[in-house]
Amino acid sequence: MAWTGKILRVNLSEGTLVAEELNREWADQYLGQRGLATKYLVEEIAPDCDPLGPDNKLILATGPLTGTMASTGGRYSVVTKGPLTGCVACSNSGGFMGNELKNAGWDMIIVEGRSPEPVYLYIENEHAELLPADEIWGTSVWRTDEWLHNRHQDPLLRIAAVGRPAEKGCLYAAIINDLHRAAGRSGVGAVMASKNLKAVAVRGTLGVGNLKDPKRFIEAVDAAKRVLANNAVTGQGLPTYGTQVLMNVINELGALPTDNAREVQFDGAHDISGEAMHEPRPNDGKPNLVRNAGCFGCTIACGRISTIDKGHFTVSHKPEYWGASGGLEYEAAWALGADTGVDDLDALTYANFLCNEDGMDPISLGATIAAAMELTACGALAPERTGGIEFRFGSAEALVKGAEWVARGEGFGLDLALGSKRLCEKYGHPELSMTVKGQEFPAYDPRGIQGMGLTYATSNRGACHLRSYTVASEVLGIPEKTDPLTTDGKPALVKAFQDATAAVDSSGLCVFTTFAWTLEDIAPQIDAACEGDWDVDKLLTVGERIWNMERDFNLRAGIGGDEDRLPERLIKEAAKTGPAKGLVNGLDKMLPEYYELRGWSADGVPRAETRARLGLS
Repeated sequence: MAWTGKILRVNLSEGTLVAEELNREWADQYLGQRGLATKYLVEEIAPDCDPLGPDNKLILATGPLTGTMASTGGRYSVVTKGPLTGCVACSNSGGFMGNELKNAGWDMIIVEGRSPEPVYLYIENEHAELLPADEIWGTSVWRTDEWLHNRHQDPLLRIAAVGRPAEKGCLYAAIINDLHRAAGRSGVGAVMASKNLKAVAVRGTLGVGNLKDPKRFIEAVDAAKRVLANNAVTGQGLPTYGTQVLMNVINELGALPTDNAREVQFDGAHDISGEAMHEPRPNDGKPNLVRNAGCFGCTIACGRISTIDKGHFTVSHKPEYWGASGGLEYEAAWALGADTGVDDLDALTYANFLCNEDGMDPISLGATIAAAMELTACGALAPERTGGIEFRFGSAEALVKGAEWVARGEGFGLDLALGSKRLCEKYGHPELSMTVKGQEFPAYDPRGIQGMGLTYATSNRGACHLRSYTVASEVLGIPEKTDPLTTDGKPALVKAFQDATAAVDSSGLCVFTTFAWTLEDIAPQIDAACEGDWDVDKLLTVGERIWNMERDFNLRAGIGGDEDRLPERLIKEAAKTGPAKGLVNGLDKMLPEYYELRGWSADGVPRAETRARLGLS
């Protein structure tokens, strides 16, 4: 079996740590990671609990293929009720933390209650203990990482931690592991900090064994790796340019949300693109990009390692930023750049370093700053409310100051830490928040890519591209090309992506493999590793079961079909330029058909026969 069969339950209120057996019946129904952890969450918390209260739980979960030789088999997820949205939250991260946890012998950690004092969780294989974190409370993720490595004198210790924004209640605070890999969305870091848990430090040396059929697993993995290597996206595009390969492509398509989605194309797109990261800087002649990087077991290596010009105004006072660290990926570059109208690559890189150093979701941060800029443009936000800085579109100074203030939890940064929904409500213009269910939507304008509108509207964790990446089909032609400007066929496309992605997210694999792989490539790896019979049909059923379980939790939390909507700008204000000129998103055409395909009622509630078919109580 690929599961370790063990869960570590940590009760912070009582200071207890107890090992439990994994529920094997649930593992067969929900696979692992996203699915299995969510099953535990929905069974153990009240849907209406306070996300930042002690009754909420925080689950760090691996998948059955985490820690194996499967390509990208290093993922783990953080599952909780998200404070940004009130929805079920599941944030997926790479790096090396997932592998370390699995190699220490644990499928997941369930954290409950709240510690009376700051602590961190230290795990060395089967040994686990809670230790005081007073000395690192109030410090950044990077300082915490350094302190823990020095204390335990183990360079191979893997650490996931929260920074100062999480401690101050930033609603989109992230959990950062390996210095620049993030469980980034929905405020999972704020939940961790609300429990007075500063970090989880893990050292695992047990290995991952007991695969059902090791020989067949090796054969399936080798075949799948060849598919990745021979694919233009996973074998060439992503290793060379990372996800930033999309910046110019999406801009030319007329689907790059710009200036808080007032526009769909950005004149400065090339200056913040993957190509620009390779170009020599005018001041020092060095490129922004140093090299690419991969997570545990990854044969794609789409990660970026970057530097900033030492003479740039953002970093002249921060020598620790002169060295190489995690670089811009597409979503961060868009949110901090095009959405705010800023085309200064060094300023974007600096703001992204701040997100890594202190644990902030760059999508929500950038989109919230963009909302502040539009509030300024319409006269609702004066410079005296923003520390004397004019938050205007295109201002690198406003971007940098805003990011620094949120990181430190001071001044106008406390307003920005609310997220754009609450910020815009506070200043009297809720219509300027580009969110779904309270979460900022990412780097694809639904007027130019119609399927992404339905994806955002129906996502169980609030607006998200990774729950149903129809861009693969509508832009890249994977697995088949569909027209991005039409709504025809998009409900079925979105449902198919949602179900398949839920299964991939539960496996321990990275969703980026699906640029090359289908479930036909993934199922043989899972079947050779895990007990039971795993084929494509079973994986799709598991994915559909997970999706409906998440939906059911949200419904019981009071988040119903009336929240399956887009900002009015996207359905009333037509795109002004590009191929989508004159178009709005056709959500009204897609949503009823989507509900019907899902087996839901007209108001978005799973019907009794759907629940029975999927075995949902």
